[in-house]
This record gives sequence, structure tokens and C-alpha cells, in this order.
Amino acid sequence: MAEFRFIGKRRRAVEHRRFVRGQGRYAADIVPAGLLHVAIVASPHPHARILSVDAAAALALPGVHAVVTGEELNGELEPMLPGVDAPAVTRFPLARGVVRYAGEWVAAVVAETRALAEDAAELVQVEYEGLPFVVDPEDAAREGAPLVHPAHGSNVIWHRRFDWGPVDAEFAAAAHRLRYRVRWARSSTVPIETFVATAQWSDATGLLDVWASIQMPKFPDQLARALRLPGNAVRVHYDVDVGGSYGVKRGLKHSVLVGWLARHLHRPVRFLEDRLENMRGGDMQGPDRVFDVELAFEADGRVRAMRMKALDDVGAYAGRSPLQLGKPVGAIVGPYTIGAVTYDAWSVMTNKTPQEAVRGFGQSPTNYAIETGMDRVARFLGMDPVELRRRNLIPPDAFPYLIPSGTSYDSGDYAAVLDKALAAAGHEDLRRQRDALRAGGRLAGIGVSTCLEPSGGNSSFEPLFNPKNTTTTWMDSCLVRVDLNGAVTAVMGTTSSGQAHETLVSTVVGEVLQRQPDSIRVIHADSLNALPSNSPVGSRMAIMLGGAAAGAAKRIRAKMLAIAAHQFQAPPDAPRWEDGDAVLGEARITWGRLVEIAHREFHNLPDGMEPGLQEKFVWEVPTGGMIPTEDGRVQMYPCHSFESHVVLASIDPETGKPEIHRYVVGHDCGVMISPDVVHGMTYGGVAHGLGAALMERFAYSEDGQLMAGSFMDYLLPSAQEVPSVSIVDHCTPSPLTEFGQKGSGEAGYLGGPAAIASALNDALAPIGAEINALPMTPAALWRAIQSTNQEGRR
Repeated sequence: MAEFRFIGKRRRAVEHRRFVRGQGRYAADIVPAGLLHVAIVASPHPHARILSVDAAAALALPGVHAVVTGEELNGELEPMLPGVDAPAVTRFPLARGVVRYAGEWVAAVVAETRALAEDAAELVQVEYEGLPFVVDPEDAAREGAPLVHPAHGSNVIWHRRFDWGPVDAEFAAAAHRLRYRVRWARSSTVPIETFVATAQWSDATGLLDVWASIQMPKFPDQLARALRLPGNAVRVHYDVDVGGSYGVKRGLKHSVLVGWLARHLHRPVRFLEDRLENMRGGDMQGPDRVFDVELAFEADGRVRAMRMKALDDVGAYAGRSPLQLGKPVGAIVGPYTIGAVTYDAWSVMTNKTPQEAVRGFGQSPTNYAIETGMDRVARFLGMDPVELRRRNLIPPDAFPYLIPSGTSYDSGDYAAVLDKALAAAGHEDLRRQRDALRAGGRLAGIGVSTCLEPSGGNSSFEPLFNPKNTTTTWMDSCLVRVDLNGAVTAVMGTTSSGQAHETLVSTVVGEVLQRQPDSIRVIHADSLNALPSNSPVGSRMAIMLGGAAAGAAKRIRAKMLAIAAHQFQAPPDAPRWEDGDAVLGEARITWGRLVEIAHREFHNLPDGMEPGLQEKFVWEVPTGGMIPTEDGRVQMYPCHSFESHVVLASIDPETGKPEIHRYVVGHDCGVMISPDVVHGMTYGGVAHGLGAALMERFAYSEDGQLMAGSFMDYLLPSAQEVPSVSIVDHCTPSPLTEFGQKGSGEAGYLGGPAAIASALNDALAPIGAEINALPMTPAALWRAIQSTNQEGRR
């Protein structure tokens, strides 16, 4: 870190000033004149035929402008694209003819106020005819199950089995085999801000302006396509703050709906979800996955091979949700030297709310499944689970390390991070604390996880899951300009939802140009002025936007050095860059003088050089640009951060209530551009993981109703439940990135649930109990304890 002037140094995030002052600018703060508001009429049935919609009473209310159904709307739209090759699974903002989950939008009511729209929505009468439905993914995958989309012919929307390496031979040769099942329950990120979309159509310009709280690749393009508009007829404003996301702020159907309404009503229109609309019909629920895993291993604990079946419930429609089975391809063996793998991946539709991308894009459930196996192998062999992991970790001298699925891990020192976390936790002291808790009557245990965080957001999962999709680039870009006064401005073409992109870009540009980052302004372009971007998904922006910003700044620096060389009458590579000036020997041309020459003195520029200082750089994902092989081997993500969690937890045997007493996470994301930002993400990720492990679940009843549509039923961890978290940093630079940085946006969450589950199962082990499903709620823990008590009484 000593080689950097600004990178890796503590600095207040640029964005924090406006947030702390209450001057953030969110999508709901945009209020065009004449704004109309939308409320939704939602289906109460998980599967039903729509027989009629009577909106007469609603339309009779003064101030109600329209009630729109799928019969009117959908014929004028293109269906929203699924992430896989399933053309019969069509998806529109409003149901047409059939509803496929409880909460699906049936009609949109547009009125002068949101309250009036809600009142009118209650007057819309819809007649339904119930249809058979299915809510369990394993039932849905069976022959004869009710079909969510009969035209598709099956509830399986995607299935592929991958065989990498001599799996059968490794199983035959191994001393031991172990089979187990785990279940990851459907949860999400439930940000404070629900989804907001405001649209305004101009007949004069033929332009649709959209302000929305989005985090989605290719959003303007998909919006224009769905509305049957040219791409340059849609302008998405990226300069709104997004009040939290971590993947779920897709909102395409919301934006298609308000875009169509604004164009047809000739008034700006807003749809701002309430919490029930968001949780029940907002398409923001996450992975809902069943794992069946078999491990082959030796008596010394070395795991030779793995067979994993993953069945994921994507709900009634599929956007990019099936692709959440794809990211684990790039880390299918975790940080371990497992030499052969079968991965049998199933994406199944049910009559539930559609699933969408959630932080980690499916990697956290897979990490939980792998880490559960490591604990089970250790228990089977009577071995310390830490030692078991050490014997299987990829050694630091093995990088770059090629795993069976074709991905090469860039760099790492996994054992060092594990050791740092254990040392910070005081491993021997933890054992004494655990034993003291047990002696006091509580069930107590120590949990550990060692997990990968693939980062860099490649496009490889798209052709892997749909061979008709030949996408091989997921570039990002940045533009840097220096004005006549010498001030530096950087432009990015994407939204931010708390990741501090302005801080990232200003730090990187300041590092390259050796100008104070606080003097550099960073702005968001709109989609008509924007540079190519694939948005902040896949822990990619430190790598991709950071790399693009560095590339643009380096071009500015190179141009200024070329101007200096011309003034020095020296070779182009003779001057050096020092403190933002060009220096040759004892001679110096200052930043201000170089700027003046570039902007005002054409006669002093080298031959053929354009005046001005403005440069753009588009960066492709490192190691990207390749189509998967026929057997599905692919470089999925370029960089691989690593985290190791150590947890001491206990359970009250009378109530089942868990308590976390100590939590340490060791984290290696390469060079941290902004340490405080990285730590903030990690703290938040740990809290997110704790919720997934202990509390959060979108539960459904047997009759297909969502039973967690508010924060009374969908429980989030508060400051009372989240323990004090210690973060231990380690740095293994990536050889693939500009400064050695890797991704960090999913940190904490990717290993937290596995470690907490490990600790609680260690606590249950002395009484012969175990839980193999998340969340481990007090009720679930109490039932597990009671089951062993009853066995003992027998």
C-alpha cells in the first residue's frame, strides 16, 4: 500500500456529505408538474383464470384517470426477456387471462394522488376461476404437476448437468463417502426504499424520461424494447440516489407500466410501491434452493470429489433468476482442492412471487452447502473442522489455480486469512468460553467458514445458460475531462445504491493524476449521454469502473506528458509525472501550464494532437471475452476475494433463542481502494447473512399465500441481534487489475450464514441434534432440541 498516495487511505466518502445533511436526491423526490400516481389491483389467488374485470365504480371516482388491465396493455408491448431460452414463458407488467401467483398485478389504477388510487383499486371487481397450483419446487419438478406455464410444457425452465473431471473414478477410489441435504430459504435484501419509477413523455420531442431506483444491466435498452420504442427515445436518469438494493432493484415491469401510462395519458406517472406491494409482487425475492450433496474423501480428510444437485425455485416467471445457478460454476469447489465435480443444476417454476437477483447471485447458498459438507466430514472423522479445512485449502503457491469447471482463481493466501481470523478471535479462548457456556446450561458452539467471493461480473453465465446468447463482453467505462481552469470531472454511466462510486472514481483518478481526490467531481450521465456500462452487479465496480477510470485518467496523463515532451523538445517518454506536474531533470511544467497549452495554445501542441483534455476508456472484464466450452467449462469471474468467519454462539435450551457472543471475519479483497467503504459493506454483509441464517424467510402457506408480507412476519435483524463484528484485513493483490483490487460488495454475506449455521450445529452436536435448513429460527432450534429430549425419554 505504501506505493499509493490516495488508494487504501482512509477518507470520508464523497456521498456521505449529502446523505448526512439530508440532501440526497431519490427517485421519489422527482415531482414533475401534473404527476399522476398508480396503485395496483393484485390477485388473491396463486393460480386462476381471470373471467372479468369491472372497473366502473373505480372510474366513477373524481380524480381517477384510468384503470388499465393486461388485455389493454400487453398487446402493445414486447414481453420482458427471460434469462434462458424459454420463449413460451412470457412476462408482462399485468396479467392477461391467467394469474400465476398471489400478488400478481391484474390492473393498474391511475389517479391524482396515491391515496385516491388505492381507494379506487379497492372498488375494482375481478372475477376469478381457481386453477390447480404448485408451491413446492420438488413437487413442481415431478411429472403430472400443475403447470405454471402450460405452453412451456414443463415447470423446469432450465436444467443442465455438468461433469468436470473423473468424478465416478474418484468416488470409487475414495475411502469414504458422505451424503447430505441442506435447504436455503427464500429471503432478500428488503432495502429501506421500495422500488420507485416515474416517467414523463414529451410529444414535442418523442422522448420518454424515466427516473427509477434501479440496479440492473441494460435497463434502458430492455425498457425501450418492451415499449416498442427506439433506444434513443428513452432517457433514463442515473443521477438519482438509490436507497439500497444489492441486486433487487430491477423494476423493469414497474417502469414499463409507468412508461406506457405516461405516453398514453400525456401526463407524468409515478408508481411507488408500498411495502406489501414490494414484498408480494415486486419481484424482489431471492434464491429458494434445495441441495443434495455427496462428498468422496480420504481418512486424512482430503476431499477428492463432489456431486451436487441444486434445485432452485424461481417462482412464476424467470428474469435473470435462473442464472443465479451460474455464478457458483466459477467457485464450485470453494477454496478447496477438490479435483472432480458433478453439478446438476435445476431451475423450476412454481406459483410463487418471481425470484430476482440478490446479493451474491446465488453464491452464498452454494457456500453454505459446501461448508456444511466440510463440517460433516470433520464430524465423521472426529477431526477439528479448522484442521479439516486447512488440509483442503488451496496453497498460496498454487495460484493461478484452475478448478474443474474451467475457472482460474487469480490469487490468494487462504490459510493466512483463516489464521488471522482465528488469532483475532482468540481460538483457544473461544473454546474456553464455549465450555463455560455449556457448563452454565446453554448449548454453545464454535463455527467457521472459509468461502470465496467471485467478483468482476463477467458475461459468461449468459451463453452458458442460453447458447443462443453469444454475449462475451460485460465492459464498463469512464470519461475524464479537465476544464480550462484545471478542474477534473469524471463521468460514469450508471446508478449507485450505496457503494460509494463517486468516492471510488475520484480516488482512482486522483491517484493516477496525483490530484487531490476531493477536488475531483464525479457525475452520473443519463442513458442518452452515458458510456457503456453493465451496472454495479457482481461485485464488479471496483474492478471494472475503477479500471475504466484509471484507463481514462492515464490517457489524460499521457496526453499531458506528450505536451510537456514537446515543450522540452525531448522524446515522448522522457518526462515523468510528479505531483501532477511534468518533470524533466530540474525543469518542471506545472499542471496549470499544461492545461493552458492543451486548451488555448494550439501552436504549442505536438503535430496532430487535438486541443482539449477529455478522454474515455472502455474496459473489458479481465479474462473475459470467451464462449464456454461444450462441456460447460468457462472463466466465470476474473477475481476471487476470500473471507473466513469465526463465530461463537449459544442457544437457550428452554426457548431455542440463539445468541452470538463473538464474531470475527478475515477478509482479503486485494488492494482496498477505500477501506472504510469496504468495511462498511462487510459489516452490512454480516448483518445480511445473520438475517438469512436466523430470521428471514418468505414463507408460503400450503394454499399458495405469502405469509411474510410485512416486517411483522418477515423479521430483519436489528442492532440488538447484530453483534459487534471484528474485521481482519489481508491483502493478496490480483495480478489482473489496475491496482491489485478485487470485488468486495458481497463480503460478509457470502460466508456469514455458513459460519453461523456451523456454530449452531456445533452447539447442537452434544445432544445429537442438527438442523440442515436456514433460517435457524428459535422455533426450529427449539423443535430440534425437543426432538432429542423425546428420543432420550423413549
